[in-house]
Amino acid sequence: MGLDDKIKNAAQDIAGKAKEATGKASDNERLEAEGKGDQTAANVKQAGENVKDAFK
Repeated sequence: MGLDDKIKNAAQDIAGKAKEATGKASDNERLEAEGKGDQTAANVKQAGENVKDAFK
């Protein structure tokens, strides 16, 4: 996995956590769900990259 991919995944995860926290604080369920979705997407990408790395 390249460093760029790691940085992008980490940034997406952090952004998702921020959205989720903002959604909870403002009682905005849509924003909270969007944040959770961003975190899940980042985790899936990370897992895929880990699988690719395992077969190198």
